[in-house]
Amino acid sequence: MRGRTLPRLMTRVAVLAVVLLAVLAAPADAAERRVPQGWLGVTVDGPVSPADEAEWDLMAASGVESVRVAFRWFQLQPEPQLLDLSRTDAVVAAAARRGMHVQPVVEQPPSWAATRPGDTSSPPRDPAAVEAFLATLVGRYGPAGTFWGENPQLPRLPIRAWQIWNEPNHLGVWSEQPYAPSYVRTLHAAAAGVRRVDPGATVVLAGLVNRSWLALRELYESGAHGSFDAVAIHPYTLKPKNVVRLVELARDEMRRHGDGKLPIWITELSWPAARTRSADGKVERRFGFEVTPSGQALRLARALSLLSGARKRLRIGRVTWYTWMSSEQGPTSFDWAGLRRMRSGKAVSTRALGVFRRWATTLEGCRKARADALRCA
Repeated sequence: MRGRTLPRLMTRVAVLAVVLLAVLAAPADAAERRVPQGWLGVTVDGPVSPADEAEWDLMAASGVESVRVAFRWFQLQPEPQLLDLSRTDAVVAAAARRGMHVQPVVEQPPSWAATRPGDTSSPPRDPAAVEAFLATLVGRYGPAGTFWGENPQLPRLPIRAWQIWNEPNHLGVWSEQPYAPSYVRTLHAAAAGVRRVDPGATVVLAGLVNRSWLALRELYESGAHGSFDAVAIHPYTLKPKNVVRLVELARDEMRRHGDGKLPIWITELSWPAARTRSADGKVERRFGFEVTPSGQALRLARALSLLSGARKRLRIGRVTWYTWMSSEQGPTSFDWAGLRRMRSGKAVSTRALGVFRRWATTLEGCRKARADALRCA
């Protein structure tokens, strides 16, 4: 009995290993670029700063071509006459040195500009203030931005895409619900500010979460049409195939409202590797799509395969993993979402980072230029 069972078991293990390698591995030929520059990126937040040179170098060496960064209004303009862009200057400089595109998410008004002072999830109070703030940012970092004139030593990579807030259909992020009327007012004002300074810029809708296609429908019904150049969704779901399904549902809504040719950006994609942390109580907030570390790597590989395959059909303009680095300290499962994570005071790489790099190498047409760098088409 045992003599027959053991070989069968070994055969099954071998088959599973082959399947795992096939899923994790990107296609072998990496000779030519398959996606536009900047298509694949990461969010940069949490325990990483512009001063962490080694982390930014590793991002570049891993094929990161765009970075999504929060431009928090309350930090940059705490008072109407007090504008401090040193935080964003540092991020833009760190990215430019490595040839990365910056995708800002403008969000969180200061008290003086909020409908509910002291609440950073409040909608902005005055559309004119929103328009002026966006115009200021574009005037700093856009094609004719003062930042580039002041820093001629940097590669000139002006910001051409501006995302207007984050997940407003989520009560924890936009405290006025129903959200659509107040968000659309903000969107109109922000788009006017961006386009006044850079008419060719891309205005990106806030990333919509959960039933994102229904949230998008609400925005159209509230008059959002014409105020954005790209739809953004955050397709959090356990199964990678449902990520594509959520893109398809958003695309259907866009076609119904005359926006069938606009791109869809996935500005957050993630599977937090927090499943094994649930039992020990370290994770207080869980969302139902937590996985193991190997499950995170498998799902990332499958998602990139599906999304790159559907890129042209569904006009997928960008894919951004959430996040580059996280803390592994709770209280939310997203603290285990990073491709790199802080563990016992030390930054460690995950299995998912290897998957990201292999797919970036293929999709971007990269070859190793030297041991620690990539040269991409």
